[in-house]
Amino acid sequence: MTDQHVSLDPVSAAIVGSGLVAILRAPSADGFAAVADVLVAAGITALEVTLTSRGAMEAIAGLRRQLPDTVMVGAGTVLTPDDAKAAVDAGAVFLVSPVGGTLTGQDVPCYPGAYTPSEVYAAHRAGAPLVKLFPAGGLGPGYLKDLHGPLPDVKIMPTGGIGLDDIAKWINAGAVAVGVGGPLIGDAATGGSLTALATRARHAADAVAFARS
Repeated sequence: MTDQHVSLDPVSAAIVGSGLVAILRAPSADGFAAVADVLVAAGITALEVTLTSRGAMEAIAGLRRQLPDTVMVGAGTVLTPDDAKAAVDAGAVFLVSPVGGTLTGQDVPCYPGAYTPSEVYAAHRAGAPLVKLFPAGGLGPGYLKDLHGPLPDVKIMPTGGIGLDDIAKWINAGAVAVGVGGPLIGDAATGGSLTALATRARHAADAVAFARS
């Protein structure tokens, strides 16, 4: 059993409520505004802009102006304290890192990456409201179910290598939310079909609703 209960802040509670974080990653963030409109119209209300995308900081600021306050816009692939501060200054309301220990000292919720049970527990003990299980695809939902045996209070968000048809399986295994990038966004951020994106986005949102019903 865990010995520390982490209560959820409003942003984390909203992400858990949505059950899905759309990860926006592309060589350039120029297409993220159009992608975001489609995602939000399909009911996806948590967006992670990866800092590996050129123009990511400007995109975060633009999305915060463009989208309703009910949409959580955060920064992903945050690897240094300087990047964390810059992302928050740009308007990010949450921060995600593929590794642990890089997101301390920020005034927004931070979700560190973890892979092993020890890493998951350490992130939880350090106060992370959600722990990013990464890369989750190769582990499978059964791994998460096993983790929840000894660590039932840890709120885990699997990310990395998760296809659209896997979303419900992860939710059923105990994920509080699932992060999905390429299988959801596809080539929409680089000139691909926004109509196809809308279909994928509705499929993803429906998968969460189905798993929770």
